[in-house]
Amino acid sequence: MKALISLFMVVPLIGAQPHSAPFLDRSEAVKAFNHLNDIRKQPVRYCQQLKFSPVQVVPRPALIWNDMLARVAEHKALDMAQRNYFAHVDPDGFGINHYLKQVGYDLDPQWLRDPKANNFESIQAGCMGGKQAIDCLIIDYGVPSKGHRTHLLGVGDWNASLVDIGIGYVRSDSTTAYPTYTCVIIAKHR
Repeated sequence: MKALISLFMVVPLIGAQPHSAPFLDRSEAVKAFNHLNDIRKQPVRYCQQLKFSPVQVVPRPALIWNDMLARVAEHKALDMAQRNYFAHVDPDGFGINHYLKQVGYDLDPQWLRDPKANNFESIQAGCMGGKQAIDCLIIDYGVPSKGHRTHLLGVGDWNASLVDIGIGYVRSDSTTAYPTYTCVIIAKHR
């Protein structure tokens, strides 16, 4: 756990190092957070623009920013950019539940049985800007289940029960598969 926490402490901020290496853009993460809460508050306003059925979605309370989740989301987005992969399970075989437990976010033990478990993460790569990343996740092109959409908009009992959020948004360079990586974690304590 100390190694993971230490990693979070030294992660560069926007402008803190040359743009040749991946770097966090926290201002875009804040834009994504605000945009998502606006969509959750007024889903009908966005349903035509983002092409989702208002029948599936009802207004939801604002999500609450959680610094633990944000650190894990930042780490995941940065890790994907630095190691040039895009997946819910990292190259070491761990899903987001494992990393949430490592930073002390209280999870039900059944959510930790499989090291690859992901009950709380939506990821996106390539959209330029935090608001656009949220839009891309809600549109969920190419994902028949629309799992990112249901996760972010709180569709269904499970997703509606999730209250905390953290977002990591990373800009990358031409040596990676994508120019941006976004990780959105929406979770709840057990």
